[in-house]
Amino acid sequence: MSTEFSSEGFDLDVVGKGEDVVLELNGKVTPEVVQQHEPTEASDSFKQRGNEFFKSGNFSDAYDAYTLAIGACPGNHTGAELLAMKQKFEDDEIAKRRAKAFERKNVGEKDSDSENSPQPMPTFSPPDHPHPGKLSTYHCNRAACLLYLGKYNEVIDDCTIALMLNPNYVKAFLRRMAAHEKIDEVDNALKDAQEAYRIDPTNNLVRGHVDRLKKISDERMEKLKEETMGKLKDLGNSILGNFGMSMDNFKAEKDPNTGSYSIKFEQ
Repeated sequence: MSTEFSSEGFDLDVVGKGEDVVLELNGKVTPEVVQQHEPTEASDSFKQRGNEFFKSGNFSDAYDAYTLAIGACPGNHTGAELLAMKQKFEDDEIAKRRAKAFERKNVGEKDSDSENSPQPMPTFSPPDHPHPGKLSTYHCNRAACLLYLGKYNEVIDDCTIALMLNPNYVKAFLRRMAAHEKIDEVDNALKDAQEAYRIDPTNNLVRGHVDRLKKISDERMEKLKEETMGKLKDLGNSILGNFGMSMDNFKAEKDPNTGSYSIKFEQ
């Protein structure tokens, strides 16, 4: 995809060098300063083209245009490089935790309660980018195309890049939420919806997503508990049968306040 520039109708020559540059228009020297272009002029032009393709439903060409916008955006690091940095940061953190746990086990140390409980993963802070808002928009727009093209893992990557550059980008959270749900990662989809709602608590659409996904997640958890209890009952019957008993002698009662279960023995 090429871009054509036309100079028809202009007769501009540069006279001088360095800071003394002036323009010669129709043979006459003018003191006008050379017009400076915006650093993101080219990338914004590709983005605009992508918007036009997207509005017309041409998602493949829109994807290509947004990709060109991403490539044309000035900066020391690309979005893909930032994503790789984030993955390495998280992999290194996991490796450190495993090494620390292995070391404690070898010396016979007992973990404290705080060490036993899962610790949140530290947040990766990307290096500064000269145009974070622009680049985040290009990636988020490309993610919208990828949703329509059914490339959900790539949607997640693009939205993750957008959120590294702009952590309060509600659209990026919602598009990543949609992609997570498409690949049946309901819990991750719920987390994204909750983050979007935290940022924009007056958004009724986002609140609806939170309520809907919370209901699905709760129903799945309840189903998982029932399946687990059923498997435990079958295992128990196979053992208790040797003693003339069965799991029917044990009643599981759910606490409506906590959702936990207690087991009672009945003759």
